[in-house]
Amino acid sequence: MTAHTIHALDLNFLEIPNAIAAYLVPHAHGAVLVECGPGSTQAQLTSALAAQGYTPADISDVLLTHIHLDHAGAAGWLAQQGARIHVHAVGAPHLLNPEKLLNSATRLYGDLMDHLWGQFLPVPTEKLLVVGDNDVIEIEGLRFKALDTPGHASHHLAYILENTCFSGDVGGVRMNTPSLVHVRIPAVPPEFHIEKWRQSVTRLQQENIQRIAPTHFGIFPDAGAHLFAVAKALDEIESWMESTLPADPPLSQLQDEFVAWAEQRSLNAGLDEAWVAAFEAANPSAMSAGGIQRYWRKFRAGDADSTSGSR
Repeated sequence: MTAHTIHALDLNFLEIPNAIAAYLVPHAHGAVLVECGPGSTQAQLTSALAAQGYTPADISDVLLTHIHLDHAGAAGWLAQQGARIHVHAVGAPHLLNPEKLLNSATRLYGDLMDHLWGQFLPVPTEKLLVVGDNDVIEIEGLRFKALDTPGHASHHLAYILENTCFSGDVGGVRMNTPSLVHVRIPAVPPEFHIEKWRQSVTRLQQENIQRIAPTHFGIFPDAGAHLFAVAKALDEIESWMESTLPADPPLSQLQDEFVAWAEQRSLNAGLDEAWVAAFEAANPSAMSAGGIQRYWRKFRAGDADSTSGSR
């Protein structure tokens, strides 16, 4: 059991419970947030903080695992309240000037951008701190170790506080399913890379982690079993890719097939339809189909035996 209190704040994204978390870690003069959620959940974040006795101005630091909108969208707003924002070097320029990131997201989400993600404000230069691999971030007696963990995104970090790992998305998506460790892989474009993801999982397995806290969703006491489930899920996605992608189906067909496959995989694992729907809300499978297709075409097409991902 870690000596530090950690609160999982449910941001109730789109009024869906257990979809996106921000993790609150109190210290003597305020608190740290690991993740901050999108701009669309600022009101929910403020309410969740108030329930723990804090305001946004009490947040001294925000540690981002990566800059995807569901993890980092409210960072600029919190910087306006005084928080320092910690992020991977590759992600930092997009927080200073989010125009390219937002243009890319708008092409994907279109008219739903504001409804889904809300406002994404830039982070002022003086509030932005770049984090590197193995850096130790010390904040009011808290010591967070950062690990470069690509696979979901090239700019992805995991943070370890004592024996707890905040795994962002490289730790997969997990719900608090009774007596069942079931993990889905958010293989979204443009940077899903299965070999790098496996390397990141192996690296986390080598750390002294007892608890794991994926952003989607919750704090789990069985980090070893969880990471084993992530590795197994990657293997199963690879097997599905190798049987499906050589035919190069159009994206719309691939989305339908992957959604069906992901649903059946969860049902086969013992989940009921309500839990399958909860997983789908937290991690829409159709999004992953695009990332899988892009990965296959870039690294594996024309060479079914290649597993290097280096071509």
